Amino acid sequence: MWQHLLGNFPVGRSTEFLSSRSVGLVVLAALGSFNAADAQRLAPVQAADPLPSWNDDANKRIILGYVGRVTNATGKDFVAVADRIAVFDNDGTLWCERPISVEFAFAFAGVDKYVALHPELRDRQPYKAVIERDTLVLATAGPQAIGEVMAVTHSRMTTTQFDSSVSAWLVSARHPRFDRRYTELVYQPMLELLGYLRANGFRTFVVSGGGADFMRVWAARSYAIAPDQIIGTTGRLSFELRDGKALLRKLATVDLVEDGPGKPVGIHQYIGQQPILAFGNSDGDLQMLQFTEDGHEDGGARHPRMMLLLHHDDAVREYAYDRGSWIGRLDKALDEGRRRGWTIVSMKTDWKTVFKNP
Repeated sequence: MWQHLLGNFPVGRSTEFLSSRSVGLVVLAALGSFNAADAQRLAPVQAADPLPSWNDDANKRIILGYVGRVTNATGKDFVAVADRIAVFDNDGTLWCERPISVEFAFAFAGVDKYVALHPELRDRQPYKAVIERDTLVLATAGPQAIGEVMAVTHSRMTTTQFDSSVSAWLVSARHPRFDRRYTELVYQPMLELLGYLRANGFRTFVVSGGGADFMRVWAARSYAIAPDQIIGTTGRLSFELRDGKALLRKLATVDLVEDGPGKPVGIHQYIGQQPILAFGNSDGDLQMLQFTEDGHEDGGARHPRMMLLLHHDDAVREYAYDRGSWIGRLDKALDEGRRRGWTIVSMKTDWKTVFKNP
């Protein structure tokens, strides 16, 4: 997880961590915390163009054509609703991940508060690097240092306390370049794609290297995806009774790193079915896309598959990065995608707009 959040260094084990508008409204109501305005904003809308923020080009036609084929009950490519599983990476696929991943920005803020209470740590690494926002030092510090940062901000508290700390931070934290709340920097074209798929009987899952607990605080409202369809890096928990109240406490130990090869493992463990559509943006998503295309048992159902990669090539509206990036690197997956004929989505040429409206 932290390799994906901060850079391309190894992660140690010691780090923490249905086809109508009415169906969308039912999903929102099931989440329990949505009002009418939220439902109106997030529910799939029936329109002549289900992807209005996508340019009318080849990639949009490929997406629409694929969904049309697998939902055509009289066609040879028809896929039953029960098998329509779509998985999406989060950071850099559904929302902005630069200049650092949002979860790491949250961790930075937590370290600031922690050091204010423990000033003796101010000149000690990795705290010094966090306070000075020296990401180069952090990227080369190794898993033990990163694990210490995450232990301070993601463990030694109850799950309720952690949820509250994430919620409170998201209210005030703003992106350093765009000066907007991080939850406002989700990609409008991807919101439309999620809604379009759900309106056509797909179940949509987030499969991310980020922390599952971190994402579940806000992702249901931002993406209209239920918490049980948010799959991420998970830390170990302990159960305790305090004053007669049952609590879960977050521990500084990882159970599953949901990045790279961990993504197919998590898909199997939590979903139990092979996806027919996968969308990522980096080398950390390579194995998820490979599993979506190839991971079928001999003799099993061979449904039509769709694999997509988002290429960040728009420095004006967002960021441009791929092979040389220290975060969200798209190198091996880009080569693999071109060789296999995956759909490479260009942010610059395929999207009319990037972020959702304020």
